[in-house]
Amino acid sequence: MEKWTGILQLVMEKKKEKTVTKTVYFQGALKVLRPNYLDNSGQACFFIINPGGGYVGGDRYRIEVTLEEQAELILTTQSATKVYRTPKTPVLQETEFILKKGSVLEYIPDPLIAYRNAKYNQNTVIRMEKGSTLLYTDILTPGWSPDGEWFKYDHLRLKNEIYLEEQLIAFDHLKLQPSDSQVDEIGFMENYTHLGSMIVVDERCSTSFLNQLYEELESHIIDCKIGVSMLYESGFTIRILASSTQQIEKLLAVCTSFIRREWFTKKPMLLRKY
Repeated sequence: MEKWTGILQLVMEKKKEKTVTKTVYFQGALKVLRPNYLDNSGQACFFIINPGGGYVGGDRYRIEVTLEEQAELILTTQSATKVYRTPKTPVLQETEFILKKGSVLEYIPDPLIAYRNAKYNQNTVIRMEKGSTLLYTDILTPGWSPDGEWFKYDHLRLKNEIYLEEQLIAFDHLKLQPSDSQVDEIGFMENYTHLGSMIVVDERCSTSFLNQLYEELESHIIDCKIGVSMLYESGFTIRILASSTQQIEKLLAVCTSFIRREWFTKKPMLLRKY
């Protein structure tokens, strides 16, 4: 534990129509509760906990999750990830997911809140085999500052690499650094304050499916902007600009519920944490 403030390693496997824990290890400022089962499908749900209550300068976190063949997992956080003032060294979070054939991962963390003078770097690598499914969301929120202004954090940098059968199919590098640009202007946040993202990879993705999804979303697009794009192979991305966390959460919930219903004949998930 010399290198990491917190480390989590999790391996899930399918046994008798139920996803169960094969290996779990955590140390430092990362923990998980025992798995929940939100319906009768056998899909497990884990909540990641940071007992420290937030991230501060120099913190380093490492998460490694492997889903064996046919394993199905919802992974979320117990609460929002809060990044406080980091005067020198940025916070670093590294995450690696390995999805084997037939596995399903829904990674739905609570929002990331960056407070005044926060610096945060996040690197996520996802390695998938054909036949696996990924649903991955992020929400970025500017935290409160003493003068009441938005965008007082120093920078947020999120980098995602997704490999399918060892071939890079998606590289997404998002950096928000308010001090170097007018982050609220056209080409950046465009007078919105909150940013939501979703990445979906599955062999069933197609233009017609994406059109159906957009029709499902259309009536919910109020006072926000949304963009939907196909990936080069077997997937799509969504970006949302809005003025509140709740707006983005609602739109992402519509997306995940539609996918769960159309692909897996599952009901919408309810991740109540209060």
